[in-house]
Amino acid sequence: MVAEVRDDHPNETAALQAVTDKLGIGSRETLRNWVKQNEVDTGQRPGTTTEESVQLKALKKENAELKRANEILKAAASFFASMAESGTRAYGC
Repeated sequence: MVAEVRDDHPNETAALQAVTDKLGIGSRETLRNWVKQNEVDTGQRPGTTTEESVQLKALKKENAELKRANEILKAAASFFASMAESGTRAYGC
């Protein structure tokens, strides 16, 4: 919408304000951020796309899960190594 009305206003701020008022958005800056993100997503501006942000979030979550699993495996290996050293059998085996 901003792109459609941009030429009808003296500057981008006025166009943003017109669309903000029309849509009932609380803040012109919110709309400005949406416009900037759209420009990144369409390759008109450098930055991290929405898709890349989603992928990065998923990778960070997966990395955290793998780190937790690795810590559990390290603890288990340490436990069983100490059991073997002391000659104790785990779980009555």
